[in-house]
Amino acid sequence: MQTLLYEDQTFTKITSGQLTGTAYENCKFIGCDFSHAQLAGITFVDCQFDTCNLLLAELGNTGLQNIRFKHCKISGVNFGKANDFLFEVHFEDCILDNAVFYKKKNKKASYTDCSMIETDLTEADLSDCKFNNCNLKNAFFSRTVLKNADLSTSYNFIIDPDDNIIKKAKFSLHGLPGLLAKYDIRIG
Repeated sequence: MQTLLYEDQTFTKITSGQLTGTAYENCKFIGCDFSHAQLAGITFVDCQFDTCNLLLAELGNTGLQNIRFKHCKISGVNFGKANDFLFEVHFEDCILDNAVFYKKKNKKASYTDCSMIETDLTEADLSDCKFNNCNLKNAFFSRTVLKNADLSTSYNFIIDPDDNIIKKAKFSLHGLPGLLAKYDIRIG
């Protein structure tokens, strides 16, 4: 398959059927509908997605290198299937409900004002990540690395300190019940 590279371009309101490239560098995608899209094998480098729908998009071996999602619906997307090479994604005001980050390394990433209800973070390495004002209701944390992560403004999470690595992670007093949930104690 021949590589078709797009650089420094803006794509507005396109669908996955209009994605003809195999690599996109420093591109912007605005108001695009990639719901249920097959994005397998495509590489995105230094790209921005703004107000896009990626509901249940397939990411088999998709390259996501320094990608910024803003105001996007990304529910049910399995980032665990994306290519590991230089994987880096950041989210602002996105819906990531039921998304999967199984075994992904996404160190120093930022998640700001996101809904992450029932998001699977099992065995993910999220060291030095910032979770700013995120709803983590029923998110799955198991053997997740959260070293130096900042969850001080996020809420509704339950994280078992015995099952996850939380050394030097930052939590607020309001997050304390989520760290002690397994003990079935009353706080406050």
